[in-house]
Amino acid sequence: MTETAEFHDRMLSLGLSRVSEAAAIASAKLIGRGDEKAADQAAVDAMRTQLNKLDIAGVVVIGEGERDEAPMLYIGEEVGSGEGPAVDIALDPLEGTTLTAKDMPNALAVIAMGPRGTMLHAPDVYMDKLAIGPGFRDGVVTMDMSPAERVSALAAAKGCSTGDITVCVLERPRHEGMIAELRTTGAAIRLITDGDVAGVIHCAEAEKTGIDMYMGSGGAPEGVLAAAALKCMGGQMFGKLTFRNDDERGRAEKAGITNLNRVYTRDDMVTGDVIFAASGVTDGSILAGVKREVGYLTIETILMRSKTGSVRRMTYRNPTT
Repeated sequence: MTETAEFHDRMLSLGLSRVSEAAAIASAKLIGRGDEKAADQAAVDAMRTQLNKLDIAGVVVIGEGERDEAPMLYIGEEVGSGEGPAVDIALDPLEGTTLTAKDMPNALAVIAMGPRGTMLHAPDVYMDKLAIGPGFRDGVVTMDMSPAERVSALAAAKGCSTGDITVCVLERPRHEGMIAELRTTGAAIRLITDGDVAGVIHCAEAEKTGIDMYMGSGGAPEGVLAAAALKCMGGQMFGKLTFRNDDERGRAEKAGITNLNRVYTRDDMVTGDVIFAASGVTDGSILAGVKREVGYLTIETILMRSKTGSVRRMTYRNPTT
């Protein structure tokens, strides 16, 4: 039996949701406490413990860093019981450590799983990203276009004015020029301080979030996680690795990347069927955050499968001790 045939995504999906829920619950205790490292470590510990209960032979391909940088959930770490399908795991136990520490919106616990060899082993470098939601022809926007041209092209495809387009951008000094150009089109800009996985996911639910497009550079590992979500929800995404020095180029080569100028599509970053789960830590436009009430916690999770295109939203009530 092949690895792909052994990947029973329907059976594994509920177990994956428990993994993201465990990380969200653990990190929620540190919301607003000002300690990013403690919040992240709590999420890592809980996610790893829950992952090891799954009957999978998993390998972390997107994780907390290289083995010498992270004691747990490092790239290459084997997780799961070892009994079951061989799978790739991409995860961010706490996407938005600063958001959690400061009690700001859109912190998530995020994880994706696919058959072994189906996820890009993205090095820890920046990736220039561009994403839109479903329902558009292929190539309606491209990486070759300027930011202003992308807004004009998407507005034409939607049959609206450029002033009706909203673009999500990570608020960083490196994006100041791009933001200035976008403003010349009349488009609205939703600036986010952290959490560009959530930023990309926003595009897939434009009617709910009000965001039509995501663009700008952020972490390449987060780009693969975002691509996994869009593969389930629909939408287009492009990514190109960017390098600041020879050390970063060396990381890419170590990860097996030979064409450093390649533009990756969503399906280049995630080549097979994938399941994706995200649980809200703090309140956001995608998911509600963890709610503390007397005697229990309530957690909201989105669980998705690319094979069927199913998107399931679940509320989990967990008694506290």
